[in-house]
Amino acid sequence: MLQYAAGDMGAFESLYLKHKGGLYRYFVRQTGDKQLAEDLYQETWGRVIKASANYETSAKFTTWLYRIAHNLLIDHVRAVKPVDLFSDAFSEEQESDNLMPSAQFSPENAQEEGVKARLLKSCIELLPTVQKETFILSMEAGFTAAGVAEIVGVTLEATKSRIRYANRALKECVMNKWQEVDNER
Repeated sequence: MLQYAAGDMGAFESLYLKHKGGLYRYFVRQTGDKQLAEDLYQETWGRVIKASANYETSAKFTTWLYRIAHNLLIDHVRAVKPVDLFSDAFSEEQESDNLMPSAQFSPENAQEEGVKARLLKSCIELLPTVQKETFILSMEAGFTAAGVAEIVGVTLEATKSRIRYANRALKECVMNKWQEVDNER
């Protein structure tokens, strides 16, 4: 980022290519709306460009980038206040990519894995917004609890609690839904 701030356009391209997939997925999974995700995604990069001259290395670039993204998401939620803005955690395209069976699975195992993936998806959708965001930043984007805390602007302990509650809720939800599937067989 410092190289880009100094005028190196190739540095920006490198940053963009490195972070574009994860950042876009973050917005899609938070909003469930590809068009809104695209708008927020573009606005994030626009803010990166605008802030480049004033960028300071007080945090990792990735943390700074996701903090901008988080703030844009919060601003959007405050502006529209919809009841079900966060209804879809994953895009159908992303879901189908994750459900492709490898050669080592039999058709039965592949089908079972697909069912488990859909169960997990539906359980993630049920998480409270703050837990879902923390879970996605931690598991999808790979941030540490400290990194997530910095991005969302809460204490490390609050972040750890959110991750713990999300994991506990997901485990319980998936187990319950899996039992329902077994009972239907």
